[in-house]
Amino acid sequence: MKSLVELKQEISEIELKMSEGDFWSDKTNADQVLKTYQELKKEETEYNKRLGGNALMTIYAGAGGDDAEDFTRMLSVMYENYGKKNGFDFKILDSQDTNSGYRSVSYEIVGKRAYGTFMDESGVHRLVRLSPFNSKHTRETSFALVDVVPIIENLKMVEIPDRDIEVAFSKSGGPGGQNVNKRETAVRALHLPTGISVHVATERSQELNRAKAVSMLYSKLAAHIEKLNLKSANDLALAGKIDNEWGNQIRNYVLHPYKMVKDLRTGAESSDPDAVLAGNLDILIVQGS
Repeated sequence: MKSLVELKQEISEIELKMSEGDFWSDKTNADQVLKTYQELKKEETEYNKRLGGNALMTIYAGAGGDDAEDFTRMLSVMYENYGKKNGFDFKILDSQDTNSGYRSVSYEIVGKRAYGTFMDESGVHRLVRLSPFNSKHTRETSFALVDVVPIIENLKMVEIPDRDIEVAFSKSGGPGGQNVNKRETAVRALHLPTGISVHVATERSQELNRAKAVSMLYSKLAAHIEKLNLKSANDLALAGKIDNEWGNQIRNYVLHPYKMVKDLRTGAESSDPDAVLAGNLDILIVQGS
């Protein structure tokens, strides 16, 4: 899947060719180039429409035990604070709480160009620090995965057979598995062929949670269909189980033996990781590229 930057570059190259005096001398070639240009412009338009939409963000704890779960919590605070300062509404959909932080936490991000702003936060984040979770406070490395997909408004864009979706209900839970709601209002929507799932536990009723979970699931499936260059959910089903991708590390947060945050894609860095983790992401976040 081409990035917006790549699309714009290809469009600019074609426009340069079209401006040359002898471009139209070969009508067959010119027609083919024009067709490609129109397809790229259409793709650019659709891309820009998505960048103006809302987003679904999920943060997963990776290797690192308690430190990774705490790191997941730290990232959630970082994004929430950045969102508040920049006019985004972070609506929590579900959290798998632990005594040290989160195993996972999911948000619906609402605001102008929400997806365009946060899309490039997807990837593996790495934390190095003196662990507060062991008596010797040894230096530990932990990981978290951030996944951001656009929320699609029209569910008909992705046709999924009812038999491929399983909806399960459970009680909303708090830290340590404590039940904070006696009624089974939490909902898990699962796409059986791929194992892709969404949890929602924060709406007022079971039915609202169910509707939200299914909607978010469709958005995740649509993102995977596009990422894998497939045509439909049927092709996605044929692909089988899909695991979260942990190979693409994008950012390091080092708190010891020195202090630095560095984005491995852009080279942007900050010597004040505490400020970054408090939500000051302006020099690091890659918006809409």
